[in-house]
Amino acid sequence: MQIKAVKLFEGGEFSEELLFGGENKADGRKDVMYPGSLQNFVIDTGDEVILVDTGFAPGTPFKGYSVINDYIPALEAAGYKPEQVSKILVTHKHPDHTGMLSAFPNAKIYIGPEDADALKLDGPNVIRATYSDGAYHNFPESQKIADGIYFIKARGHTKGNSIIIAESDGVYYMLHGDVTYVDAALHANKLSVVFEDLAAARETLDRVREFVKNHPTIYLSTHTPEGVTNLEGKIIMKL
Repeated sequence: MQIKAVKLFEGGEFSEELLFGGENKADGRKDVMYPGSLQNFVIDTGDEVILVDTGFAPGTPFKGYSVINDYIPALEAAGYKPEQVSKILVTHKHPDHTGMLSAFPNAKIYIGPEDADALKLDGPNVIRATYSDGAYHNFPESQKIADGIYFIKARGHTKGNSIIIAESDGVYYMLHGDVTYVDAALHANKLSVVFEDLAAARETLDRVREFVKNHPTIYLSTHTPEGVTNLEGKIIMKL
């Protein structure tokens, strides 16, 4: 199994106030900034090419960021053509994660049912997750997508939010969408200000932290350059 980053934007910034202030606005400082980026990921099992999220549509402005590539050229830079993609795993409905779903008409799209409804996403290739394969370690509900790849209910950031865990050579790759925006928030046990269900977001973050503490996990974030450096360096997250 290979996992690669689909690199889209760089050079952004987040305030700690946004990153840490979801439960208590006083937890984050306005004048402390963290670097931001945008990347999605592709999983190559050897038999299938599986995308995790599909970036913005071309030309979508992303204030304060520099464009590296639009999604399809970025995917091709990672070594893949759209026609190779068999499945797309959507962490959640936001446009920086779903903007190019229409570019893969032959791929099956797995998505949390609430987020599918919010996007009015339908058709024979859309699979509303049932999470019918039972618990995955400390996560109560999961759905097996392929050998070693699991789609896991992780609500909070959105009502249909999910994370993906891919197992390879005794290591767990956690592709979590926006459970946190930067790794510092995971270390500090802080929620961002962006959520649809605060109680569910807290439960999800607690479960993510418990999993990371108990399993060798490479934590793959969408919105921080650490998502790329963790992947390329195979850096195990330590809490």
